[in-house]
Amino acid sequence: MTTKKPDISGLLVVDKPQGVTSHDVVAAVRGALHMKRVGHAGTLDPMATGVLVIGFGNATRLLNYIVDHSKTYLATIRLGQRTTTDDADGELLESSMPVAEALPSRETVERVIAERFTGRIEQVPNSYSAIKINGQRAYDLAREGKQVELKARPVTVGEFRVDAVRYGYASTKLAGAPLAGMQGIDASERWHPAPAQGDTQPVMELDVMVSCSAGTYIRALGRDLGETLGLGGYLTMLRRIRVGGFTVDMPNTVIAHTESKTFTNRDGVEVTRNRAVIDDAEHLADRALGVVDGAKACMPTLEISDREASDLRFGRRIAHDIRQTTAAYVPETGDLVAIIERAKRGEAKPVAVFAQQQEGQR
Repeated sequence: MTTKKPDISGLLVVDKPQGVTSHDVVAAVRGALHMKRVGHAGTLDPMATGVLVIGFGNATRLLNYIVDHSKTYLATIRLGQRTTTDDADGELLESSMPVAEALPSRETVERVIAERFTGRIEQVPNSYSAIKINGQRAYDLAREGKQVELKARPVTVGEFRVDAVRYGYASTKLAGAPLAGMQGIDASERWHPAPAQGDTQPVMELDVMVSCSAGTYIRALGRDLGETLGLGGYLTMLRRIRVGGFTVDMPNTVIAHTESKTFTNRDGVEVTRNRAVIDDAEHLADRALGVVDGAKACMPTLEISDREASDLRFGRRIAHDIRQTTAAYVPETGDLVAIIERAKRGEAKPVAVFAQQQEGQR
């Protein structure tokens, strides 16, 4: 008679590689752990890299709380061109900028950012986003050629900092191609480009750092900044370096890479698809944060007794005065019991209860 292997739970911070979806990374983790119950907090576009928090087992119940945390990104915005998706994975659109027009100074761009794109703002997500419209993803509708209209939503940009500026000539055929003839000028000066050679046009690139609330689309920031300046804009690079208390440089960060496979489908068409591959997949579970440590990284925690743990698991309130959503756990056993909220002064109630973990499951 075989003994069933106990379920395990935990959170992984994966450095998502470029060229795969967040779902592809989840699939790679699911295969490495031989588990079905795996999910992620906060989708990253295929072009984007960086922090993707993945939960497995009971820790998947923490993901809804993690996704609501603020985030920090590094990005490169190319001003002077537009694409269908507002990033380098899309097709270039006709330029918004007159050929002979000078590009703005760094000082001008930074002033527009401070005045129009910092603090509480309204933004319309890109049509090629994961937002659902009547049960369908916006990007699926857009790819089918259907009209996609998304409403503006409020977001908060805590910091939008310009770290570097470059001027040069970009391809008018291929989005994201490297700049030619790059140069820097004084922050107060506008760049008056020479006539473009061949299939190129003058552009301005910004390396930026953005800290923002959940739900902020960095692609939309780049697009809207470009439109405000009368130039158009899109992202050529996007990297998420923080989600709440989870950062890309944490000691246990899991590295993954992209592998391509080319095959002929049933219609005789040659197709190339990417998949995510976890480095050192055999030891993946060893790199996970336990559910209590994971909870500590995304919300306040409260130490409780075995009696209080029993009360919470039966849906009863406990006598603690808390101000915000909190994770309650038993310190002696390291058992995460429940997510609790304030019921009234001096009392807290459970809003999500975790099954008691046996030794070897935490």
